[in-house]
Amino acid sequence: MFQTSILASGSKGNSILVRSRDTGIILDAGISMKRIWEAFDALELPRSLVKAVIVSHEHSDHTRSAGALCRSLKVPLFISPDTYAYCSHRMGRVDERLVYFEAGVDFMVGDILVQPFRSSHDAVDSCNFTFAHDDRKLGVAIDLGYFTKLTLLKLSEVNTLVLESNHDLQMLMDGPYDWNLKKRVKSEHGHLSNEQAVGLLSQVLHPGLQNLILAHLSETNNHPDLARNVMSNYLQSIRSDIRLLLADQYCHTPLIDI
Repeated sequence: MFQTSILASGSKGNSILVRSRDTGIILDAGISMKRIWEAFDALELPRSLVKAVIVSHEHSDHTRSAGALCRSLKVPLFISPDTYAYCSHRMGRVDERLVYFEAGVDFMVGDILVQPFRSSHDAVDSCNFTFAHDDRKLGVAIDLGYFTKLTLLKLSEVNTLVLESNHDLQMLMDGPYDWNLKKRVKSEHGHLSNEQAVGLLSQVLHPGLQNLILAHLSETNNHPDLARNVMSNYLQSIRSDIRLLLADQYCHTPLIDI
């Protein structure tokens, strides 16, 4: 058994569950602990499944309840030293729970292999991840302004991919954000557009990739139908039968077999 559920995804908060039969990992806790446990209850999962919380970068939509979760569950908080230095004031007392990791250095949580690698985002030490268990692999690539050769290499053999499809470029440029914020979003340290998501997928698509979950959609500069249609049109053009899902800001996905 190897599954994932996107508990929430968007600018108001992000959280992803990765689980084997005996080990659960929460990647980012940018929503309230109450919402995380409501999702667990709906998915009929015990809280004791969670063996660790991992933080990808310091932005509040990824860290909101990370410290509280670790204290409540008495589990370790995996975080990079630079990231912790920038967001420790939001974590509360977690010193005894801290486990530092480095991009490029793999580590185990229970029976799940975690592989962090750098992402291009306006954070001090932003990471994307792959998670591997029993010859299956999950890739998570959100909060990145562009994809590097390293990104493509790390995602080249995943069976399920959580991929940012943040904005429609025209909606962003015509929308209400001020010019500096628009420049940030579309910069190499911002977020992937719908079209850039297609560009990334086109370079990592392989026969073993079965599930694609579009994530971190902007409520202001995107629409689920737009993101779905851009990706669906590409998949149809190459006659791919990959399963396409969309993550949501307010509702968790079902448990997805990786």
